[in-house]
Amino acid sequence: MSAWDIKPQGVQGQLQVAGTHAGDLEKALTALVTTMSEAATAAGTAVPGTEASVPLQGPVPVGAAPLSQPTLGPVASALSQYLSVRQSDLKSMAERIQAAVLGAAKATNEYLAGDLDAAKHAQDAAKAVRLDLLKDAPGGRT
Repeated sequence: MSAWDIKPQGVQGQLQVAGTHAGDLEKALTALVTTMSEAATAAGTAVPGTEASVPLQGPVPVGAAPLSQPTLGPVASALSQYLSVRQSDLKSMAERIQAAVLGAAKATNEYLAGDLDAAKHAQDAAKAVRLDLLKDAPGGRT
């Protein structure tokens, strides 16, 4: 029979490391959106003379309020489309990381609960043995 050897403290440590990296990923994605927005703003438009009359706005991060003015210029438009297409991928990535971390924590808790339940059954079984009946058994105490 195979045996499990899960060390809850080790799992907790690894989950903390994964959580730290997930936070780093969130910061990187936020920086990506900010940088792309700045790039879209700096790219200007394809129409001469419009840069002073209409302020440019770049892509909008997930969950942010919609733009008050449309994104202008081919570069800004391309960056906005890129983020629109990738938005579901980025959201899915975050959801999978969260599900993996929560799943590992839940599995470890269930493992510990199983250990405690097995120990309780062993203790209950030991209490149920009547030692006075064993004294007459072969090899028993006299």
